[in-house]
Amino acid sequence: MLYREMPENGDELSILGFGCMRLPLKEGKIDEERARQQVRYAIDHGVNYIDTAWPYHMGESEPFVGRALADGYREKIKLATKLPSWTVKSHEDMDRILNAQLERLGTDHIDYYLVHGLVGTLWDKMEKLEVLDFLDRAKADGRIINAGFSFHGSVDDFRRIVDAYPWTFCQIQYNFLDEKNQAGTEGLEYAASKGLGVIVMEPLRGGKLTNPIPPAVQDIWDEASVKRTPAEWSLRWIWNHPEVTVVLSGMNEESHLEENLKIADEAYPDFLTEDELQLVKRVEQKYRELMKVGCTGCRYCIPCPSGVDIPSCFEIYNNFYLSGNEKEAKLMYAAKPGGIIRGDVPGYASQCVQCGQCVEKCPQHLDISSLLKAVTEEFEGKDFKGWRVMAKKAFGKE
Repeated sequence: MLYREMPENGDELSILGFGCMRLPLKEGKIDEERARQQVRYAIDHGVNYIDTAWPYHMGESEPFVGRALADGYREKIKLATKLPSWTVKSHEDMDRILNAQLERLGTDHIDYYLVHGLVGTLWDKMEKLEVLDFLDRAKADGRIINAGFSFHGSVDDFRRIVDAYPWTFCQIQYNFLDEKNQAGTEGLEYAASKGLGVIVMEPLRGGKLTNPIPPAVQDIWDEASVKRTPAEWSLRWIWNHPEVTVVLSGMNEESHLEENLKIADEAYPDFLTEDELQLVKRVEQKYRELMKVGCTGCRYCIPCPSGVDIPSCFEIYNNFYLSGNEKEAKLMYAAKPGGIIRGDVPGYASQCVQCGQCVEKCPQHLDISSLLKAVTEEFEGKDFKGWRVMAKKAFGKE
């Protein structure tokens, strides 16, 4: 495992962090035994930064992490969690939430505490509620050690938030498709220039950069003289930036964990050659030709008041255009947002009533209502009922 130093405090952090937003599931809930084994295996192999948050897994991630870090594992790592800024209504809420998080996590302090999911308007609200005073008090009494923020807004708002407080670190979405999206490369370099450590989330864009791989993209990867998986290319590209401190990965498959640990033992900054960087650039351009929706699957848009399973709708829509497999896409659309796989109520795109709540929550600022119309037109045509019948048969529901 390679380590990089947090600029302000000198902490040596593993370049690979374990993100607990997409833990393995069993019957719709966290597969506790398997997830605990994964977290502890990662720690045993050098990972020392564990990231969770109040809303992950419908509120179950933090309590799980607390249990997973028992038996001496808490002392081996730096623990990060987040203040859910969108739920805060008063200054008093901040203390109430942090104290609850300490109890849920079974700890007396949070090593890296973030104001969660900021965009410009949320930051304005939090400033008015005196979040900076709260952070000062929580650091002074030892409940948190380092203060930071995670971000999903414009680069201009990012700059003013960076400048508003002596943060230790920030967390941004960053990958080779997001160089000019949200904080982007400009924000990465600006934060580093101000002495902030930078934690990277969504390095694989919610898995979109690894599965499925469009044939036209794989053809470009195959041209490389050094053969690497798409995941390795994506992670190495991020770690190639010396400004990056830690990359978070939601490693819910043992094979992903093994691969990422291996890469994190070799991925030095400024390692990729100019030819390799140009290869990644060509892959980026090809993806932009193929993609329809810039959804990362973060799930901030749900629950939808009308029950639409927005992430699944967009996942299948994108996969269709990336793979070109119409039959598979129509079958999966009928089954997954249709509730057939999970055995629950349908959440099809056509259920959208354009209330706009999801648009306000979306970190990518997508026009979700319009995009759901496009999904409806693509998948809910005259043959839709037939695909539902086939999906029920395929998944043993008839």
